[in-house]
Amino acid sequence: MPAIDAVLGFVISLIISTIIIYVVVKMFGEKEGIGTAVLAAIIGSVIYALAYYFIGTGILAAVIGGIGWLLALGTLYKVGWWKAFLIALVIWVFAIAIGLILPTLTGPL
Repeated sequence: MPAIDAVLGFVISLIISTIIIYVVVKMFGEKEGIGTAVLAAIIGSVIYALAYYFIGTGILAAVIGGIGWLLALGTLYKVGWWKAFLIALVIWVFAIAIGLILPTLTGPL
């Protein structure tokens, strides 16, 4: 069952990330649809996974993964580095807020 749990956790995380990305980029006036948000969420997951796989845990992997994701956001949404950074920052804030709230929605374990 651990493999099923991992896949289910990934799918749920992907859905939540997609929704957050979609809402945030709409706040910034971008016109792309939900498909671009799904792609951004998948690419972000892959970039961070590769950074942590090759570099290990720590701040260096996080910074390199973050730069890679900024490049991906900028490319997918056709925005510059500054706007990609602002979008990523707001996505990060939303993700933290959802992460603080979401575990309480399932009730006691």
